[in-house]
Amino acid sequence: MSLDTAPSLDLRTEILRLKKERNAVILAHNYQDQAIQEIADFVGDSLGLAYKAKDTDAEVIVFCGVHFMAETAKIVNPGRIVVLPDKDAGCSLEQSCPAPALEAYLKKHSDKNYYVIAYINCSGGVKALSDCICTSGNAVKIVNATPADRNILFVPDANLGSWVMEQTGRPMELWQGACYVHVEFTRDSILRIREQYPDAPVVAHPECPFAVRLLADEVCSTEKMVHYCREHPAKQFIIATESGMLHRLRRECPGKEFIPGPTEHCACADCRYMKLNTMEKLYRCLRDLQPRVEMEESIRQRAEKPILRMLEISK
Repeated sequence: MSLDTAPSLDLRTEILRLKKERNAVILAHNYQDQAIQEIADFVGDSLGLAYKAKDTDAEVIVFCGVHFMAETAKIVNPGRIVVLPDKDAGCSLEQSCPAPALEAYLKKHSDKNYYVIAYINCSGGVKALSDCICTSGNAVKIVNATPADRNILFVPDANLGSWVMEQTGRPMELWQGACYVHVEFTRDSILRIREQYPDAPVVAHPECPFAVRLLADEVCSTEKMVHYCREHPAKQFIIATESGMLHRLRRECPGKEFIPGPTEHCACADCRYMKLNTMEKLYRCLRDLQPRVEMEESIRQRAEKPILRMLEISK
């Protein structure tokens, strides 16, 4: 019987065996399926996971997420083997801002003297063209620290960028990219679920549209969602982000109920790219050490600089 059809317990056992054999660490993003989150060594956001890997003696990093996340892990861990269970696990935000398009735009508008702040949800090529990286959790701090005499170009998420402008009052030019999952949340879909659970706070990711953010009781990153829900006295929460986040919230906030925020078309929001990773692919990834993430060293070095700048500002 092949492992593709073996019972899940056998598959889990084989993954753990290979992990030990390969001296590997398994990292899972908050948006991964429950089975992958439960077998991972660490679950969190993309940047936090990349740096978790640096604290281990693992020779192999298995990143269960999307391509830009595994690429970020490679940027900050150049001496490690980094693999991704499915090479086609992309990201609509990464795709919305190709590095050649950004480079051409910066050349065309060189007179603007842009300070480029790139949301971490972008390619290594875009990171290499940027002055500083940010996450949804530290974007406000990064923007507040930007030199006052520089024009800011914020790429690639326009929704996150507009939310940061609301928080800081700092004008920025916004690249018109978006997460296809978060833009499926609408004012009407959130109003409908609030009618069913009138006492449940709405917690929304800043990648959501403005109308959804206006309705939310809290707008924050996935990491801050955990802290907010743990400390808040409410017993029910409506979560407006990708459905995988509910697994982590239920695990870390026992005794509380987490209701998936519906989109206009379905009862919860699933990222088709995140869900490309499966336990079967994770097994094959460990077995074959493929697909492997590689980067040209000159680009990797340029991409690492704005990440290090972000970390310095965020201390």
